[in-house]
Amino acid sequence: MLRLIAIGLYTALTLGANPALAGPEAAALANGEMKKLVFAEAPTPLPEIAIVDATDGERKLAEWQGKWVVLNFWATWCAPCRIEMPSLDRLQAAMPEVAVLPVATGRNSVEAIDRFYADAGVTNLPVLRDPKAALSRELGVLGLPVTLILNPEGQEVARLIGDAAWDSADAQAVLAALAAGR
Repeated sequence: MLRLIAIGLYTALTLGANPALAGPEAAALANGEMKKLVFAEAPTPLPEIAIVDATDGERKLAEWQGKWVVLNFWATWCAPCRIEMPSLDRLQAAMPEVAVLPVATGRNSVEAIDRFYADAGVTNLPVLRDPKAALSRELGVLGLPVTLILNPEGQEVARLIGDAAWDSADAQAVLAALAAGR
């Protein structure tokens, strides 16, 4: 029963994606795949749940406060993630002022992530993990991939369920406009 509720909620969130929630300026910028981007009515604080890096060092999202963040939840076994991850890598190279943070959620060994990055040609992104899926669960990530956009205060301002071409002109325009305060 709980699984059916989760599937229903995931479907409702996916079908209910409405960039107009951010106002007419953001809605006008959300073109192409960015039409799936759902803007929060108000910035939402994130829980202070630690993630870990490649050396099992504890990392907090607060480390990236002061920057716009593209926080992507993914897994090595996720087929859409295999397509999306190179675009996140290219986004990081194109917009170094934005922190692109891919967080492998669930059971993803560092070795598997390294292989995935090598196979996908990913060279600009850190290895970050949420091994017990504590952060992703707390944020309501029900499927993969899911990407959150965080403002410099570390609050969620938008969410995209599913994969996207994050290096596209549309995605970069939305991120640049957010960073410029439009």
